[in-house]
Amino acid sequence: MALPGGTKKLDSCLRIFLYRYVAFTAMELIKIYECLCDRTRLRLINLLQQGPLCVCHFQEVLREPQVKISKHLSYLRERGLVVCERQGNWMIYALPSKPDRELGANLACLQDCAQENPVFRADRARLKKLAPKFAETSPCGCRPGERC
Repeated sequence: MALPGGTKKLDSCLRIFLYRYVAFTAMELIKIYECLCDRTRLRLINLLQQGPLCVCHFQEVLREPQVKISKHLSYLRERGLVVCERQGNWMIYALPSKPDRELGANLACLQDCAQENPVFRADRARLKKLAPKFAETSPCGCRPGERC
């Protein structure tokens, strides 16, 4: 189908653009869903919605070994779902400050689900309870959930 009053070349360019846009969007969604299909990664993202955290904070809240936490955070970072910053010997992880539209929509959905899921609620409650302890030991002195 040619565009009204347009040329075949313009029509062809539009088709290529739309195909690439749809393919790009689909690949972005696949990347996001691959990250969200693991329970541990969902729990990490749930906690990061409260603010930046260090690996040792995740360990204590989730009661999981450092190797497992680091592996999953690396997976999320490689796919752009989390960002990290080194502060001395500490790696501080956070959600992107400006997530793309697809990620933002999925994070909003996860936040809604977290209100109903007992595991997510327990993780958030444990984080809140441990926040004063974390503030004493974190490299910047801030509590989890506060920006450094």
